[in-house]
Amino acid sequence: MREDGRLLAIRRADNGTWELPGGILELDETPEAGVAREVLEETGIRVEVDELTGVYKNLTRGVVALVFRCKPSGGAERTSSESTAVSWLTPNEVSERMSEVFAVRLLDALDGNGPHVRSHDGKHLIPAG
Repeated sequence: MREDGRLLAIRRADNGTWELPGGILELDETPEAGVAREVLEETGIRVEVDELTGVYKNLTRGVVALVFRCKPSGGAERTSSESTAVSWLTPNEVSERMSEVFAVRLLDALDGNGPHVRSHDGKHLIPAG
């Protein structure tokens, strides 16, 4: 997240959807190191990892995603083999461009009440219960 409140997002090369940068951790790296590596690889932006803001489980695929709030520390926006666009979006633009299950991850990172724990089916959030 930039000081002006804009959030870093990518348009994925494989399916054209807007999401937050991320990926799979290497076997020997910490979650924080993996976040910094993935963001740099996909966007060209160097980040300092701040804090865990949410844990999100896709109940359909069995995938658990950890989301960390980060601060940009250098670099310049560029696309990669995984991204066709890189943009700093306002919270409203995040809600407009991203599906619910991805938008909530960025919006949760803004509210300061995390870490949030949420489940979804790949398209829609599933209420806790």
